[in-house]
Amino acid sequence: MAKIKHSVATRKRKKRVLKAAKGYWGDRSKQYQQAKRSLVHALRYAYRDRRNKKREFRSLWIARINAACREIGVSYSVFMNGLKKSKIALDRKILADIAVRDNPAFKKLVEAAKK
Repeated sequence: MAKIKHSVATRKRKKRVLKAAKGYWGDRSKQYQQAKRSLVHALRYAYRDRRNKKREFRSLWIARINAACREIGVSYSVFMNGLKKSKIALDRKILADIAVRDNPAFKKLVEAAKK
């Protein structure tokens, strides 16, 4: 039987890793072993941070809503509870955007939540 050689598959794998590591600093973009190690870490961080990004944005929206509410004289929890009771279904992303960009509309929402 003929000896099976892996050079095609190996080259393909190495090219794929080096292409993904393009732009990395120093040998991390040129040497296969360094590139692979860096890529494993990078992909792990990317996976983790795609989830963390959602948490961070939600806390940012809450902070913005809270700041806008306190200017009007209401706490965040009272405002959100009032919105739920008055059956106004706006998510925090939209509320934060309204609070930053359209202050009069946000004041109307706070008044509706107070009732």
